[in-house]
Amino acid sequence: MTLHSQNGHDIWLQNKKAKPVNVTTSKQSSTIDIAKNELINGWQGPEGATIALTIKKDKSLHKDGFKITSTSIQANTDLGILYGVYDLLRRQQTETSIKDETINPSYDRRILNHWDNPNGSIERGYAGKSLFWHYGKDSLAVTESDIKLWKEYARINASVGINGAVLNNVNASPMMLTQGYLEKVKAIADVLRPYGVKTYISIKFSSPSLIGGLKTSDPLDADVIKWWNNKVKDIYKLIPDFGGFLVKASSEGQPGPQDYGRTHADGANMLADAFKPFNGIVMWRAFVYSANDEDRAKQAYNEFINLDGKFRDNVIIQVKNGPIDFQPREPFSPLFGALKKTAIMPELQITQEYLGHSIHLAYLAPMWKEFLDSDTYQEGKGSTVAKTTDGSLFDQKISAIAGVANTGLDNNWTGHTFAQSNWYAFGRLAWNHELSSEQIADEWVKLTFSPFDLSNSENKADFSKSDWSNNFLKPVKQMMLDSREAIVDYMMPLGLHHIFSANEHYGPGPWYGPARARKDWTSLYYHKADSLGIGFDRTPTGSNATIQYEEPLRSQLNNIETCPENVLLWFHHVPWDYKMKNGKTLWDNLAYRYDAGVKKVREFQKIWDMSKPYVDSKRFDEVQSKLRNQSRNAQVWKDACLLYFQEFSNIPIPYDIERPMHDLEDLKISTMKRPLDYK
Repeated sequence: MTLHSQNGHDIWLQNKKAKPVNVTTSKQSSTIDIAKNELINGWQGPEGATIALTIKKDKSLHKDGFKITSTSIQANTDLGILYGVYDLLRRQQTETSIKDETINPSYDRRILNHWDNPNGSIERGYAGKSLFWHYGKDSLAVTESDIKLWKEYARINASVGINGAVLNNVNASPMMLTQGYLEKVKAIADVLRPYGVKTYISIKFSSPSLIGGLKTSDPLDADVIKWWNNKVKDIYKLIPDFGGFLVKASSEGQPGPQDYGRTHADGANMLADAFKPFNGIVMWRAFVYSANDEDRAKQAYNEFINLDGKFRDNVIIQVKNGPIDFQPREPFSPLFGALKKTAIMPELQITQEYLGHSIHLAYLAPMWKEFLDSDTYQEGKGSTVAKTTDGSLFDQKISAIAGVANTGLDNNWTGHTFAQSNWYAFGRLAWNHELSSEQIADEWVKLTFSPFDLSNSENKADFSKSDWSNNFLKPVKQMMLDSREAIVDYMMPLGLHHIFSANEHYGPGPWYGPARARKDWTSLYYHKADSLGIGFDRTPTGSNATIQYEEPLRSQLNNIETCPENVLLWFHHVPWDYKMKNGKTLWDNLAYRYDAGVKKVREFQKIWDMSKPYVDSKRFDEVQSKLRNQSRNAQVWKDACLLYFQEFSNIPIPYDIERPMHDLEDLKISTMKRPLDYK
C-alpha cells in the first residue's frame, strides 16, 4: 500500500473513519455541540454504543476536570465535557485502556504566548508568518480563511487542554490597545471561545503616554490609573471573557515602573486592580536584567525576592524555566519555591530559539520534565518545581503555565513535523505534569503517524501492526527521547551555555565578544575559557549565585565533587585536567560529548531512513532533508567549539574520535555573517 501523502496540517488530529455512535447530553451549548461532533466524527469504540455527556456538580472535580468511563463523561463545565471527549478519543486511537477515572488539570490556566507582531512577523518564529496579524493596509481585516484557520487552531489547542492564547509579542506595540486592534482581538476571541481558549494580549507599559495623551505612565499617578481602568473596561465591553494582560516591563529596554522609581509590584498591582472586577489576571514577567557587573543569572531573583507577598492575588509572576534564557540546559530558576507568598508560573519555550529553530529535531518533553521534577527543597525534600507552581505546596489563587508558541502559517503549523510534538507535549504536561516523556511521545507518534484505521478490521497496509510497532514506533520514539540530549552534547555539554554566534541564536560562536558589546551579550562572558580551565564560577569564590538555592542543594552545587556533571560548567570554572567521575579529564569528556552528539544525529538519520516504508513520502522527505542539515550543523558545532577551546587547553583532541572537518578561521567568518545553513 502507498501511504497517503500529507502536508502535516491535520497534525495529531488525523481523520479516521468513524463507527456509528449515539450521544446523549444533559445540556446544549456551542461547546457541547463541538464535543458531540468530535464523538460522531471520530468514534473508534463499539459500533452503536451510547455515550452520555453529563453536566453535574461534583466537588471532586476541579475547574474543567472530568470523570470518564468507556460510555460516559461527567464534568462541572461544558469545557470539562469537551476535554473528556478528546481524552476518550485519544485513548481509543492509541489503544489505551479506558477505566473509570477522575481527571483534573495540574494548572488552571494553560497558555500559549505568541510572539507575533502587528506586521505579521513573529519574533523567534520559524514556521512562517503570524496566524493572527496580516501585513499591509489590510492588516486588521478578518477573512473567511482567517476564521477557518483560527477554528482549526482552537481545536488543536482544546484537544490537549490548552485554554489560553496571548496573541502578540511581549515586546508589545502600543497599537494593540487601540480600537482597531481590540476589535480584531474580539473577532479572534469569538472564534476561539467555543473551544475554551481565552484571549490575552501583551501590553506596552508606557501606553498611557504613547497613545493616551498623558504626560507620564507612572503607575501611581491618578490619571494613569484612571486611563488603565477605562481601557480595561472598554476591553471587557468587547470581550466579556477576556483573560488579562501579559507584561514585559523594565526589561531589555522595555519601559516599566522602574522608569518612575516604582517597583514591579507597583506596576503589576495598578493593572491588577483594574482587572479585579472582571476576574482578569496580570502575568508579570520576571525576565529582567541590566548591563551591570552582577551575574546575570542572579538578577531576577534579586529584583523579585524582596517583593514576595506584595503582589495582588490576581497577579502571577511568569518565570522562565532557567535563570538565563531558554538554554539547551539550565538549572531551574531559584525563584521557584523562593516566592512563597506570590503566585508564580513557569514559562517554557516551545519554539526552538536555542535548539536549532525549525531545522533540528528536538523533542522537548524530557527537558521540561527535568525542570518540573527538579527539587527546590524550599519546603523540604520533594518540593519540586511543579509543586511550587501548581498550588499544591503554596496557597495561591491562580495557577498557570505558559509556553512560547512555535506556530505559523506553514502548512504543518510548526515548520518541522517533529516540532508538532512539542506543541502537543506542552499541552499534555500543562494538563498533567506527572505524565512521562515516553508516554507523551508514544501518544504523539501513534496519533500522528499510525496508518491503521481502528474502525476497519481489514488491515490494508503492506505490514502488520507488530511490524509498524517494532520498526517504526519504537525506534522513532527512542529517537525523540534522545534528541534533546544529543543537541546539548553537540552544542553546549557539561553546563556550557549561551555560546551562540551573533546571528539569530543558531550557529556556534564561542569566540564572540566584540570590545564594545555588552559583556552579558557575548559568549566570552559565559564560558570564561582561559589557560587554566573553563566555566562560570557561581560558587562563593565567584559570583555566589548558588546562595539563591536552598540547602542541601546549595552545598551540592558549591562542591565540584558533588555538583551534577551536566551543569558542572554552569557553576564552576574547572581545570582542563580535572578528573571527572569516569576517570577521564574534563577536556577529554568535553571532546567525547561533542563527538557523541554528532554520532547521535547520524544515528537519527539511519533510524529515519529505515522508517521510509511506514510513513508517507511528503513527511518522510521533509524530515530526512532536515536531519541531513542538522547533521551538518552538528559537525560545525563540534569543530568550532573543540578547535576554539583547544586554543586554551593546548591538549590534543582524543585520537579515537573523528577529526575536525573545518578550519577554525573559516568557521569564525561564516557563522559571524549568518546562521550556518539556516533557511
